[in-house]
Amino acid sequence: MRIDLGDDQEPEIGLVALIDCIFFLLMFFMVATTFKQNEDKQRNRSIPVDLPKAAATFRADEASSTGVLITVARDGAIYVDGVATTQGQLKSRLRDLAAHDTHAIVRIDGDRRAQFQDVVSVMDMCAFEGLTNLAVHVRD
Repeated sequence: MRIDLGDDQEPEIGLVALIDCIFFLLMFFMVATTFKQNEDKQRNRSIPVDLPKAAATFRADEASSTGVLITVARDGAIYVDGVATTQGQLKSRLRDLAAHDTHAIVRIDGDRRAQFQDVVSVMDMCAFEGLTNLAVHVRD
């Protein structure tokens, strides 16, 4: 026995609901991208460092993203992602980073009036933990 369920209509995809979903996804990605850009800008502006000049540079927007930003101030103070850090805390942070990703990029922003030994010490700590992708930030 055949049961009559009503009209035999073809199933449809709700086009209006699909367009709403696409607009929600578009708005989500636009807002998330804006937050990420602001975070990167704040991270770069947190420590006033007078960077040295270099004859050959490449644009920062062409560089890949960094895993960690280490700043060496004029007085030798070390900052990691804008937070003042001791050498012991830096070693611990680099050890954690190396355990997570040995190919992470470490960007070092050294003040041009900082002692070269302070910058080399930071580079040595990175090499000791196996982090060899180092970048040095300079002015254009």
